[in-house]
Amino acid sequence: MNDVLDIFRTLADPTRLRILALLRQMELSVGELAQVLGQSQPRVSRHIKILADARLIDRRKEGSWVFLALGDPARLDPIFAAIDAWSVDQGDHWGLADVARLAAVRADRAAAAERYFESQAANWDAVRSLHVPEAEVEAAMARALGQRPLGRLVDIGTGTGRMLELFGARAQSALGVDRSPEMLRLARAKLADRGVDLRQGDMYALPLDSGSADTVILHQVLHYAQQPALAIAEAARLLAPSGVFCIVDFAAHDHEELRSRDAHARLGFDDDQIARWFAAAGLDGGAVDSLPGDVLTVKLWLGRRPAAIKDLAA
Repeated sequence: MNDVLDIFRTLADPTRLRILALLRQMELSVGELAQVLGQSQPRVSRHIKILADARLIDRRKEGSWVFLALGDPARLDPIFAAIDAWSVDQGDHWGLADVARLAAVRADRAAAAERYFESQAANWDAVRSLHVPEAEVEAAMARALGQRPLGRLVDIGTGTGRMLELFGARAQSALGVDRSPEMLRLARAKLADRGVDLRQGDMYALPLDSGSADTVILHQVLHYAQQPALAIAEAARLLAPSGVFCIVDFAAHDHEELRSRDAHARLGFDDDQIARWFAAAGLDGGAVDSLPGDVLTVKLWLGRRPAAIKDLAA
């Protein structure tokens, strides 16, 4: 009973209800949340502490930023069911204004990333090689994927098409998706005679059918994602039973300068984060390799779509 009272006391404030509603849409930093709410960071931080103490939200520090996400779904689902049942169809004034300002935050993030990608397209492969030598990363990927046929291969955020160049010959079909037309132009020039397919698309809404891939690669892309959990869920949607999802990205670090210099949205990831996101997307798996560099460590995580019942019985 005391736990129930704590939850209702916590939610007896319109700002804290607004914070929960915003975090249902996407993870936000404290600064972004203050921007959307139109309140000072100290004031927003007090509300965040109350929500975190009630175990309704989680806080995660990345460098000098703190990112906020919803807490345990088992704790929050009944709350959101009640809120949704009691809400009026047309929404309230503050809710509509928050949605509009949140869209502006998303647009600012996307525009900054797109400017960076356009400026770096011509030397993208060189940019990627600034950390652990790319040959070492590619060898680790080959080990992780094993000798099995890759089937229908999809490379999300394909950039200049290096993953398709490397693994396309082992696949029944190979397709790369990228949001940047300039990146795709360079990939088409590089892969003109490889028989691969290239499409423009967003990693949060891929132009592909569910279950249409046997192998999905997300190579050095996730740290640019505004919503990494959503990007993983969307990639996992593509996997057929027994399909494999390979993520290559940085281990968690504190090199804050990468946000402004290289448009990184996230300062790497830890194994528990990826494992939770895999589980939420219906995948088994976790970390399979770690490649320390002079500054950053590259990690490989492998997720698998469980086999269908008929496959298990065979």
